[in-house]
Amino acid sequence: MEHSSVISHPFKNSSARIMIVDRSEVARSIIAHILQKEMQNAYIVTCGSAEEALEYLHREKFDLITTALLLPGLDGLDLCHEVRKSNKQHLTPVIVVSSDADTRLLREGFSAGVTDYFNKSLGYRKLVEFIKDVSQRHAGLVGKVLYVEDSTSTAKTTQSLLQNHGLQITHVTNAEEALELVKQGCSNGETHYDVIFTDFFLEGSMTGGDLLYVIRTQLHLSRQELPVLVVTVQDNEACQADIFHAGANDFIMKPVVEEVLMARLKSLLLIKHQYNVLQRYSHDMYQLATTDSLTGVKNKEYLFSDGPEYLKKQKKLCLMMLDIDHLEEINELRGHITGDHILHGVGHFLSTYFHQQNVFLSRFGGKKFTLMLGGHDADSGFEVAEDLRQKILQLQPENVDISASLGLASTEGMKKPSLNALIANADSALHQAKDKGFNRSELFLAA
Repeated sequence: MEHSSVISHPFKNSSARIMIVDRSEVARSIIAHILQKEMQNAYIVTCGSAEEALEYLHREKFDLITTALLLPGLDGLDLCHEVRKSNKQHLTPVIVVSSDADTRLLREGFSAGVTDYFNKSLGYRKLVEFIKDVSQRHAGLVGKVLYVEDSTSTAKTTQSLLQNHGLQITHVTNAEEALELVKQGCSNGETHYDVIFTDFFLEGSMTGGDLLYVIRTQLHLSRQELPVLVVTVQDNEACQADIFHAGANDFIMKPVVEEVLMARLKSLLLIKHQYNVLQRYSHDMYQLATTDSLTGVKNKEYLFSDGPEYLKKQKKLCLMMLDIDHLEEINELRGHITGDHILHGVGHFLSTYFHQQNVFLSRFGGKKFTLMLGGHDADSGFEVAEDLRQKILQLQPENVDISASLGLASTEGMKKPSLNALIANADSALHQAKDKGFNRSELFLAA
């Protein structure tokens, strides 16, 4: 059994207490060594299993835990479950390190209490940078704050205070300017700020309450997507309900107490960070669910979920059904692994061929691929099909000669083009191509 080790000794000025859990002694040593150089005051413990880690966690408090997903005995998610049950460690950030965001990690990780995850293939130095970033975020030291305050003296003092804590501050004096900055972020499909910190009573046509109302009801930014901290005067306790109704996450009274302000902001920064992680989980889950694992192209589920919207946006479109000829015989003669390599090779070729073009590519199933060519009519679509067919003859994946048959259908002449109808028509043309001897392109012609 591999034993845990302490890389440095704890002392009062220690900046972070970090535990590294990995079955590989080499990996643990490399990560700890780089961390020690990057975070010189850190107290670092390394463990070779979840069981060893739990022994340490019963005795000591840590600021951050990083664990491999695959471990002897309990795995990384099991360890995370145990951490969340602990009275001492239940709020400790846990990073799961995996070679890929696989199905189990994405489906179960967040419910297990995983704070974040890291793709091991990016390398040890990137992992250390990631650990530093998460450690700083959970120390409340990283974040972009949009500060809205119309009092020059108050703004100067508070802005200096926040910057001294490592926060990036953008200060504006009115709600209109603040709203414009938030809108600019929304137009790019993101929020430029992690937290808004605003006075509730601002001079001008818009108050802080009006700003909140627009952010929540017109821009539809939730309390998790863009947390808002409101500052109000001591003798306005009656308006506290109004502050929450307007959409604030929290409020603080004037005069501002530094410790209270930083505690509130740290809490909101963590909310924002967790929201970002959850969004990434959701995105990766969607990618996993809509991508064919063998060929790397989108799958049939993606075709039927997103295909109709793509079709609506095209003034004209040609749908192509491509089938690899005689793959069944190749599987019998050369084995299914060779057949899988051929499918992967064709998928990679199609992705590369249509890179950055207005083409909707997916694996339909078996040895068939579906391609929707936006902006193409029947004639230009047929030209693309013939060029594809010729290039596939030259591919020779796994040193095997292959060919493809293609069936095409166009939206021309269709009163209400539908994805199902186009697929049926292209499939009918594909059968004609096969009936005529394979390795050819056929265009569907309505009777």
